[in-house]
Amino acid sequence: MSAAWTAVPLAALLLAAATNKAVSDQVDQGQALYAETCASCHGANLEGQPDWRRRLDTGRMPAPPHDETGHTWHHSDATLFRITKQGIAAVVGNGYKSDMPGFENLLSDEEIRQVLDYIKSTWPPRAREAQVEITRSDRAASQ
Repeated sequence: MSAAWTAVPLAALLLAAATNKAVSDQVDQGQALYAETCASCHGANLEGQPDWRRRLDTGRMPAPPHDETGHTWHHSDATLFRITKQGIAAVVGNGYKSDMPGFENLLSDEEIRQVLDYIKSTWPPRAREAQVEITRSDRAASQ
């Protein structure tokens, strides 16, 4: 086997290692940002607020969990990004009231993606796979 042929698999391995490191760094940064900006409402372990399906006395909904027990994985990447950036009321519309603010003045688009990458990294494979399909369907419908 020539040196050229052995260099190709080595280059592929190095690229894969660099990609895995970048993804790991993205998730680590997202976890730190989540702890700073999201955990106070959605829980340090992504568990959400108690009785998150029942309206508060204010008429607003408690913060849902972002782990597999919630509905976060039922939304496309675009929807999750928009909810995080603009707030749930902006996405739902029709005068919907929510305690979920938009983070566009606090987090950059890249930081929002990092938080979402962290959240998604905690889901079991079936939830991740379902969310990927929802994202694909959302993209196809918007084209």
